[in-house]
This record gives sequence, structure tokens and C-alpha cells, in this order.
Amino acid sequence: MSKLFFSIIIICFISCSEETLPKPKAFLNLEYIKPTYQEFLLQRPYTFEFSDRVKLKDSPNNWLKLEYPKLNASIDITYRKIDGNLRELLVESEKLVFKHTSRAEQISSNNYVNEREKIYGTLYDITGNAASHIQFHITDSTNHFIKGALYFKIKPNYDSILPAVNYIKNDILHLMETFKWK
Repeated sequence: MSKLFFSIIIICFISCSEETLPKPKAFLNLEYIKPTYQEFLLQRPYTFEFSDRVKLKDSPNNWLKLEYPKLNASIDITYRKIDGNLRELLVESEKLVFKHTSRAEQISSNNYVNEREKIYGTLYDITGNAASHIQFHITDSTNHFIKGALYFKIKPNYDSILPAVNYIKNDILHLMETFKWK
């Protein structure tokens, strides 16, 4: 019996001679389908093209929510009529952007101008674990003002959601490029 016990122990040691290696790090492989864009047809003082992956949610006061159900994200769009208060609206828009400075690593802005359509705007990229990663505003500087913000319905972890942020950013850029006042 002692020979059997001794043999089992030797077999165990011999069979475990392979060197164990740590598992390689895994990377999330998300596939983003190239969107097809369609024209926005609701009665608003504005129009634009949006992705067919988006679900529109109509709100009062010409406000709108563009939901990305598979990405658990939305772009919230608010509309305000300009009544001699353009400066106030621009300051309010910037305050909402810079409200994220405590959690943001960096905030950068890019201006957008389309003189022919009288569209002037700014797109803000907010990096880090902020609540909103992209914000923008669009105006004709005399009558209309649009504010938009991207939100995810999850706790922000910028590294994890960066591919989704970049995917939706392309849709926002397309929205701004096809935007028209009625």
C-alpha cells in the first residue's frame, strides 16, 4: 500500500511538470455597423439626417432624444428660441460643458461654420470619466439655438466606452453637417 501511495505522489509530481503561464489579456471586440442615414421628418424649426440605428423620442418644446438602444446611450437635444439672449444661451451651454471639469481629463472644442446655411456651432470632446463625453451647440445667431449632449446609461468608464463614443461622434458630425433651419 505504501508503494501505491508513493507511486501516486510521484505520478502527480511528474504530470504537473508543465510550466503554467498567465492567460493573455483579452480585448473587447465590438463591431459597429456602418450606419445608413435618413432625413428627420418631425415638425421642427430644424432638420438633419440621423442614423437608422437610432430610435427617436419626441419631446415637447421642439426637444428631442436620439436613443442608441444597443449602446445604452442617447443624444439629448434641446431647442431654444433666441430672444435677444444669444450670449446667455452660449454661456449656459459652456457652463454645462465645463461642469464636467472635475471628472474630465481634457475638454477640447472644435468650431463648426456653414455660412451658406447660417449654421454656427461648437463641438466639445470631453475625455475622462465624465457624465457626458460629447456636447455641442448649433445656432443661426439670430433666431434659433440647439444644444446637444451624449449620455450613457451606465457608470462612466472612459476606456471601456471610447469605441462607442467615437462611433456616436461620427453620427453627431453627420448631424451637424446635414443640419438646416426651416
